[in-house]
Amino acid sequence: MNRYFLLFSIIFLVITGCHHKEEKSDAYGNFEADEVMVAAESNGKILYLSMAEGSSIEKGAVVGLVDTIDFYLQKLQLINSIESVKISKQSLASEIAILEQQRDNLRKEYHRLEKMFADGAATQKQIDEANGGLSLIDKQILAASSKYNSIDSEIEAYQISLRQAEVAISRCKIVAPVSGTVLSKYLHEGEFAAVGRPVFKVADLSNMYLRVYVSGDQLPHIKLGQSVDIMIDNTKSTNSKLSGIVSWISEEAIFTPKIIQTKKERVNMVYPVKITVKNNGEIKAGMPGEANFI
Repeated sequence: MNRYFLLFSIIFLVITGCHHKEEKSDAYGNFEADEVMVAAESNGKILYLSMAEGSSIEKGAVVGLVDTIDFYLQKLQLINSIESVKISKQSLASEIAILEQQRDNLRKEYHRLEKMFADGAATQKQIDEANGGLSLIDKQILAASSKYNSIDSEIEAYQISLRQAEVAISRCKIVAPVSGTVLSKYLHEGEFAAVGRPVFKVADLSNMYLRVYVSGDQLPHIKLGQSVDIMIDNTKSTNSKLSGIVSWISEEAIFTPKIIQTKKERVNMVYPVKITVKNNGEIKAGMPGEANFI
C-alpha cells in the first residue's frame, strides 16, 4: 500500500512540476520579422539577379537589372534633339544680332535724313521709306525673339522628357530597400519582370520581435520600453534565455488567436504585444517563445 502511495505521490509531483513549468511564463507567442516584398518597377527581361535565398544584402545595393535598352535609346534620341535645338538657337541668336545691327544702321540713316530734310536736302518720301524700314526690321526682330523664347520652351520640354527617361532607367535597377537576409526569390535571370510583380522577399533577421498575447489583468503591468526575459527551447527540457524590450502594445483587445488550442482560452479577449529581441542567431521566424515581464 505504501508502495502505491509513494508511486502516486511521485506521479503527482511530476505532473504538478510540469504544470508549474508550463505556467511559469507570463505570455506565449511566435517570433516574427518585418518582411519586405521587393517588386519590379519596370517591365522587361531580367539581365542579372545577383542575390540568392539565404544571402545577406545591404540597403541600397543594386542586386538586379531589368533590360534598359528601350529607355537608353530614348535617352540618346532626346540628347540629340536637345543639341539640335541648341544649334538652332545659336543660329537664331546670330540672326537677331544681324537684325539689330541693321536696325542701328537704319536709325543712323533715319536721323541723317531728318537733318537733311530740315535743311531741304531730303524729301518726305525718303523719310517715310526710312521710317518704314525701321518699322519692318523691328517686327522681324520681335518675331525672331518670340521664336527664340519658344526654342527655350522646346529645350525645357526635351529636358523634362530626358529626366523621365533617366528615372525610367533607374527604375530598371532592382535595389535592396533594407539590409537583411533574402528569404525567398521568385524570379531568376532571363525571366520577364513586370511592374508590381514580386522579385524577392527580404527581412532583417538581426532584430526580430516576439508577438505575444496578454490578458486584461496583465495589461496594466506592461509598458513600452519595459525589459522582458525571453525563453526559447534549447532542448526538450531546457530553455535559452534572451533579453527583449516591449516595443508595441495594442490599444484594442482581440479574441485569442487560433494558435491557442484550448476552447476556454480561445473565447478570451487578449491584447497583442510586440517584444523586440536582438537575434543572436538562435531565433528563426515562426519559432515559439515565452515572455516574462520584468
